[in-house]
Amino acid sequence: MRRVFGVKKDKEPPPSVNDASDRINKRGETVDEKIKRLDAELARYKEQIKKTRPGPAQEAVKARAMRVLKQKRMYEGQRDMLYNQTFNLDQVAFASEGIKDAQQTMSALKSANKELKGMMKTVKIQDIDNLQDEMMDMMDVSNEIQESLGRSYSVPDDIDEDELLGELDALEADMGQETEGEGVPSYLQPDNEPDLSEELNLPSAPSGQAVPAGRVNNQPVDEHGFPAVPHASLRT
Repeated sequence: MRRVFGVKKDKEPPPSVNDASDRINKRGETVDEKIKRLDAELARYKEQIKKTRPGPAQEAVKARAMRVLKQKRMYEGQRDMLYNQTFNLDQVAFASEGIKDAQQTMSALKSANKELKGMMKTVKIQDIDNLQDEMMDMMDVSNEIQESLGRSYSVPDDIDEDELLGELDALEADMGQETEGEGVPSYLQPDNEPDLSEELNLPSAPSGQAVPAGRVNNQPVDEHGFPAVPHASLRT
C-alpha cells in the first residue's frame, strides 16, 4: 500500500512572526548591498562623462549610466517595500507579545484571587474585633496595676490642692526674681535688708540747736537739744 499511495509527509509548522521578520531583514540587507554597488558604478560613469568630449562616446556612457540609475530606482522601491513589511511584522509581534502578557497577567490574578479566597476563610472580622476588645481590656488593667504600684504611702489624702497651687506660684515668683539682674544668682546679689529705723519709726538723733517738734514754750535747750538745767545763782 505504501508503494501505491506513498507515505504522508508531515506538514512543516508555519513560520513565526520573528522568522518572517528575520528573513525579510536579510533580503533588505542584500538589496542595500546591490544599491551600494550601483552607486559606485554611477560615480564612475559621472567621472567618465566629465572627462569625455561631447559626442557618441559620451552618449554611450550616459546610456549605461541611465541603465544603472533605473536599476537603482528599482532596488530602492524593493527596499522600501521590504521595510514596510518589516514594520507591519513588528507591529504584529508587538500586539502578540501584549496579548501574551495579558494572558499571563490574567492567570496570575486568577491564582492570587483563589489564594486570597482561601486565606479569607481562615480570617473572620468578628475574631479580630474580639481580639481588639481583649487587648484594650488588658491595657486598662495594666494601667490600673501601674497606678496602684506607683502610689506613694507617705502622702496624705487630705492635702488642699489650692494651698499647693499657692506654694507653687510663690516658688515660681522666687525663681523669677533670681533670674533678674542680668542673670546674677540670688546668692551673689547684694543684700536688700529693710531699714529697721524706718520699720520702728524711731526719731532721728538731734543735732545743733534744733527745736523738738513737741515743744510749745520758749524753754532754753542745751547743745544736745534737751531742756537746759537751770543753774543756781551763788550769793556771796
